[in-house]
Amino acid sequence: MSETSEPQPNQAKKSGLARHLPLIAVVAVAVIGAMTLKDYLTFATLRDNREALVAFRDQNYLTMLAMFMGIYVVIVAFSLPGAAVASVTGGFLFGLGMGTFANVIAATIGATGIFLAARWGLGEFLNAKIENAGGRVQSLKNALRQNEIEVLLLLRLVPAVPFFVANLLPALVGVKLRNFLWTTAIGIIPGGIVFTWIGVGLGEVFDRGEDPDLSLLWEPHIIGPILGLCVLAAMPIVVKAIRPPRGKKTADTADTSDKTE
Repeated sequence: MSETSEPQPNQAKKSGLARHLPLIAVVAVAVIGAMTLKDYLTFATLRDNREALVAFRDQNYLTMLAMFMGIYVVIVAFSLPGAAVASVTGGFLFGLGMGTFANVIAATIGATGIFLAARWGLGEFLNAKIENAGGRVQSLKNALRQNEIEVLLLLRLVPAVPFFVANLLPALVGVKLRNFLWTTAIGIIPGGIVFTWIGVGLGEVFDRGEDPDLSLLWEPHIIGPILGLCVLAAMPIVVKAIRPPRGKKTADTADTSDKTE
């Protein structure tokens, strides 16, 4: 007669450690990359190698596209320096249309990678803690669940929110993967177009001996429409906060009718 063996403490510890390995790897690579790559993933590096990159692109377009997207995925997934440079490079090498497509798809894939790493590690632990916490913490999470789509879109649209924060925070509070995926892909399009657009004219900027001006994002004619999208994304949250729940409204109406009889 066979007996069911229960997991040993050492096995439980190993499985717990294995769950955290992806996030540990992300943090380790991010720290190493911040110290070693910050002087290489720059516009100066792009300017010095522009002719070689353009020549390789002209001879191996699909290969260059695949290589570019792969590098961009790694930059985002490990929160390495150079994401803005990569976005501008997409416009420089592939134009506005294909450049925006490559930037958005690669950034979405990279963001999903770090989202999953965080959710498999700290996300499950913190989510369980929040579920058991009750009180204000639980109320906050319930509010997030009711407005999950709107909050995710706001995280992507608001330029002041760092990209890695918008990748990690949803994982730590138990956001659904499918909602994270499509809101990321849609939400980063406006900013992606701006950075890609800057890259389209990068050759002329380099010819003048200058670096691209990324402050263009904060120009009124650029930031205005983006902030307008933020307001649209926030409107459902405001309406839900102002409008009382249906049950409460029905109860209030019933009380009023009773008093009038």
